[in-house]
Amino acid sequence: MPCKADPKVQRSFLNDTLIPLIEQAKSGTIELFFLDASHFVMGGFPGRVWSIVRKWVKTACGRQRFNVLGALNFVTKKVETVVNTTYITSTQVIEMLEKLARDYVGKPIKIILDNARYQHCNVVIEASQRLGVELVFLPTYSPNLNLIERVWKLVKSQVLSSAYHETFEAFCKIIQDCVDSLHTILASEMNTLITQNFNIVNESDIIS
Repeated sequence: MPCKADPKVQRSFLNDTLIPLIEQAKSGTIELFFLDASHFVMGGFPGRVWSIVRKWVKTACGRQRFNVLGALNFVTKKVETVVNTTYITSTQVIEMLEKLARDYVGKPIKIILDNARYQHCNVVIEASQRLGVELVFLPTYSPNLNLIERVWKLVKSQVLSSAYHETFEAFCKIIQDCVDSLHTILASEMNTLITQNFNIVNESDIIS
């Protein structure tokens, strides 16, 4: 748990803001998304492979990075993406807002996201107002309230743990293919992961 996280603030946000938005999404009155970026660096991803004799898994060299800005639809479990191999900036966030506004016409769109500087900045806020997309910023130091964080862990466990990819192109493709199939091939896993059950630490359990 981040040392600066405030359980009381998190619990208040969950009860007063997040759960009501989830209920609206489930009733079909809004489209609710959880937004975050993951930066996949081509290299070694630890995992477990059981074998009677010792086996070695090759790992890639270099530090090439595949960046995925994802927006998870709470109801459908589909993840919309904007990707590149450089950096995620406000430009990509605005591109995502435009994509959602274009593809989900007809219902109010609300997006849960953290306070990263490239997301919580004037140009992004102005773009959201222009597009009619509402940004709902999480309390600081609250990754446990952003459901898409669970998605990135699932993707890594499915295609990267204890795996070797010959080229950067293959590395990017297997990640993109996995993300694109989350709501279909991996629907069972997503339905288990993406729920309104959130883990908030009790104040009494924190060691100071």
